[in-house]
Amino acid sequence: MGDEKVKAEGLELLGMFQVLPRLVVFDLDYTLWPFYCECRSKREMPSLYPQARGILYALKEKGIDLAIASRSPTPDIAKTFLDKLSIKSMFVAQEIFSSSEHKTNHFQKIRSRTGVPFNSMLFFDDENRNIQAVSKMGVTSILVNEGVNVEALRQGLTKYSENVNISEKNKQKWRTKFSQNSNSSKKNESEDK
Repeated sequence: MGDEKVKAEGLELLGMFQVLPRLVVFDLDYTLWPFYCECRSKREMPSLYPQARGILYALKEKGIDLAIASRSPTPDIAKTFLDKLSIKSMFVAQEIFSSSEHKTNHFQKIRSRTGVPFNSMLFFDDENRNIQAVSKMGVTSILVNEGVNVEALRQGLTKYSENVNISEKNKQKWRTKFSQNSNSSKKNESEDK
């Protein structure tokens, strides 16, 4: 499937959801491209997974910001590859650094840089430990097995939408409970007078 066809499919999919993330964050290795960049040379010409570029284009066209969170021990190679693939400028934040921790540090920096709250982010990664750690921060996180593709995007948008709906229901419950407590307090005060 060519980039334009994937982009069209991605735009159609994005149009099916009432609520979209403000920021979509991608890992690099085995998420956007099918290799570890530390096992490659800067001189090589990298390639993305077949549907990755079309998905990036669809998200950008829909006005959704993009970011990178990668624990690469060779950030210089990763950045060179992003340049060679002509996609570096698509990302509003590029947190590419080695870390012994999960990607929580990357996300703290992304939030500081973009101002986007965690619950307004969608994240794709190929490592379950990163998915688990970042999910605990409130980020909707999707595990990809063979790179980002249209099906992973569908799964991510669905889960994001469900998370937003759950959050809204919880807010409504809290407002209802708070207003009931507030009304009963006012009633008790008036009875005391």
